[in-house]
Amino acid sequence: MKTTILFALLLCFVIPFAMAQEGMVTYEETIKLDIELPPEIQAMGHEIPDTRVSKQVLFFNESASLYKAAEEENPEQEQSFSNNEGLEIRIQRGGNDNKTYMNFDEGQRIEKREFLGKNFLISGGTESLSWKLSDERSEFLGYMCMKATAERDSTTYEAWFTPEISIPSGPGQGGLPGLILVMNINDGERSYVAKELNLEAVEEGLIAPPTKGKKVSRVEFNEIVEERMKEMNATRSGSGGIFIRMGH
Repeated sequence: MKTTILFALLLCFVIPFAMAQEGMVTYEETIKLDIELPPEIQAMGHEIPDTRVSKQVLFFNESASLYKAAEEENPEQEQSFSNNEGLEIRIQRGGNDNKTYMNFDEGQRIEKREFLGKNFLISGGTESLSWKLSDERSEFLGYMCMKATAERDSTTYEAWFTPEISIPSGPGQGGLPGLILVMNINDGERSYVAKELNLEAVEEGLIAPPTKGKKVSRVEFNEIVEERMKEMNATRSGSGGIFIRMGH
């Protein structure tokens, strides 16, 4: 009964805004860095930043969306921290050309991911989370938002979406009857907050699936990353260092 009432309320909000909608959202993404260091270099922990903040943008229309880094974000970077004993920590930050394309009509999702100078295309269905709607309400950027939660593979998601913009997309996730403006993963381990929303025409051809990269499955990509990280840390540990990769 409660779920029925919630969907009835959603219809009340969505129907008045059933006109064609397209535009762009700018999000602030914050990642908390919880890096476990070996005992011999724990004293260097204070030199490593505890958060990473970046700007991401979502372009959307009624049939598809494209999520990517903002144009002003810096390309791939690497920071090094060392002490007098020659121990070194190298942190590599992923480049700004990662993209997530979703086609709502076809249930299609294509991700472009860069890893160590190589591009990969991860294709599959949209794989929506099993969202549970809440009766909690709040307001973001002048839009009425509803709360939804989900859990998958021990990862928890909390999203605030607005049925006033009936686009089933957001920062990397979708499947809700409205645009996600705020999302927290694992109680703030990673968070996304919409800072600006413009409902205006999107440049024709901008929302398109990425095409450059080696086609792999999600499982294959994760295995490639895991194997290369093991190899690199094994090599660096012999020379007194540790390698950390940050990316999307």
